[in-house]
Amino acid sequence: MSHWAQGKIVVLGAGGMLAHDLITQLRQQVDREKGALLTWGRTELDITNQESVRKRLRDAAPTIVINCAAYTDVDGCESNQDQAMAVNAEGPAFVAETCQSIGTTLVHFSTDFVFDGTSGQPYRTSDASNPLSAYGKSKFAGVRAVLASGCRSLVIRTSWLFGPHGRNFVDAILSKASRGEALRVVHDQVGRPTYTVDLSAATLRLINAHAEGTVHFANSGFCSWHEFAVEIVRSARLDVPVGTLSSHELGRPAKRPAYSVLDLSSYEEKTGESPRHWKEALAEYLERRKSGEKAG
Repeated sequence: MSHWAQGKIVVLGAGGMLAHDLITQLRQQVDREKGALLTWGRTELDITNQESVRKRLRDAAPTIVINCAAYTDVDGCESNQDQAMAVNAEGPAFVAETCQSIGTTLVHFSTDFVFDGTSGQPYRTSDASNPLSAYGKSKFAGVRAVLASGCRSLVIRTSWLFGPHGRNFVDAILSKASRGEALRVVHDQVGRPTYTVDLSAATLRLINAHAEGTVHFANSGFCSWHEFAVEIVRSARLDVPVGTLSSHELGRPAKRPAYSVLDLSSYEEKTGESPRHWKEALAEYLERRKSGEKAG
């Protein structure tokens, strides 16, 4: 296995949905390779505090920093744009600058929301960004800062996350459906769902492959939010109708891209692996969720 796991790894934003699964998989790898893993949530390190970032990372001297810290409330970012920029843009800039100064590799996560949704085909890593929302703009600014810092970096752009350790679309649909509520879900936004367990494994594969630059990862296949909801309800064997709703009718504060399907060839070329279909990943998640409820 790669030498990186024998060094010291710092995960930032350790309390988040993605970080939970990533840390679980990292622990297995790092323990096997006799390395060290530090997991810092916001109480351990607020990435918007430049001096704290510099001091903590310099003192830790990690081989790799994996930044999972982010402000991901898309609509909340519209009314808290300063906070969005602080967490999603300025914080990553501080982390990247420090990584550059101490020779540390930075892994950072981006979003499909940096695109405007006008493409008729899956977005490649080289396609121009044109974010529509405060969230998308703040994430785009963060990536630009990371790449401009000159540190050795890997930016993983992903989409539509769901997983066992945080609020997500799958749980929201199941919660309503289990109460017998009729559902109406947006049909005019299309993208790729991504299981955090699969994204975590993909992140380790990319690190093992010494990948740099920007890479797209999501589960294969694509769907609208409505199609996603229909499959969730069907797979959970719930007899609840799922009606359609337009983005305009929903009237959310933040504008979403109508089409944000990511081209996955960058990941496939760097790892030799192809992501499994989102329906397969969803089935595993639902089974895991069901088992967890029974165990509880």
